[in-house]
Amino acid sequence: MEHLFAIEEYKKTIQSLLCTTHSSGDPWIFASVVLVFLSITTILGNTLILVALQKESSLHPPSKLLYRCLATTDLFVGLVLQPSLAYHAILAKEQRLTEHSCFYIARICAVSFTTLSAVSLLLMATISVDRLLALLLRLRYRQIVTVRRILVLVTFFWIVSLIFAVMMIWEFSIGKSYNSALILLCIFVSLFCYLRIFFALRQNQTHIQHQQGQPNGGGFPFNVARYRKTVTTAIWVEVTLIACYLPYSIVIGIIVNQGSSPFLDVMWESTVTLVCLNSSLNPVLYCWRIKEVKQEVKSTIRQILCLSNLLG
Repeated sequence: MEHLFAIEEYKKTIQSLLCTTHSSGDPWIFASVVLVFLSITTILGNTLILVALQKESSLHPPSKLLYRCLATTDLFVGLVLQPSLAYHAILAKEQRLTEHSCFYIARICAVSFTTLSAVSLLLMATISVDRLLALLLRLRYRQIVTVRRILVLVTFFWIVSLIFAVMMIWEFSIGKSYNSALILLCIFVSLFCYLRIFFALRQNQTHIQHQQGQPNGGGFPFNVARYRKTVTTAIWVEVTLIACYLPYSIVIGIIVNQGSSPFLDVMWESTVTLVCLNSSLNPVLYCWRIKEVKQEVKSTIRQILCLSNLLG
């Protein structure tokens, strides 16, 4: 009986987010079109980024692995989350959204959203820690921060996030609490790391510039300009993620605690679209901020176009 009661409570919670909608018609048409478009751009954009990062060799391998993992997470958003939401919008538009079908679509959306958003947040926090360690450790950085350790850490992120997401099937509050705590923790860690970097660079600017381009006992030279660029890139990606996720977190908190309404339905649709937009924006940020990735993306597109012309 307790198990059945938990499932019913979960259904009620999910229905309050996806199934109890007051709007129909044009809003759902717009949402379905936008989500299908975002799914296509997300898949294409992040696939190109993954190919470009595979070819790119200037980034330190662990740092490159973190960006590859983030791009993979965004790719899964385009493959799973966005199509599920688009399918939900299409059914809602055609008024064919039954309680049974809505519950299962909502379950897929909730589990995939919880897992992918949690992994994205953890990866962004890890990138900030990685940038701080690169500044503090210098010569020891390449020995301590390795591909194997990053791979183990990322695997742990996926396993834990997936476990908590699946647990939502039995107890929705667990997943909600996990995501809320994770958002606060990751923002705090990232803020601490970037502030630490900012003050460290200011305090040691003269000393760092003196070392720039000089041999460091057989190690690698610490390029301040390049380091600042990598930190700025990471900050841009993180600020974009927070800007896309924060409105959704606020709206979903209001709906869960106070219930839905026509206005909140429209706000929910808009903020969900904004969350999905983040996975399409990241490839643009990589191309804008990382020159080597931009060149590799252009090269890959040219190769695809040349191949299509030959086949045509």
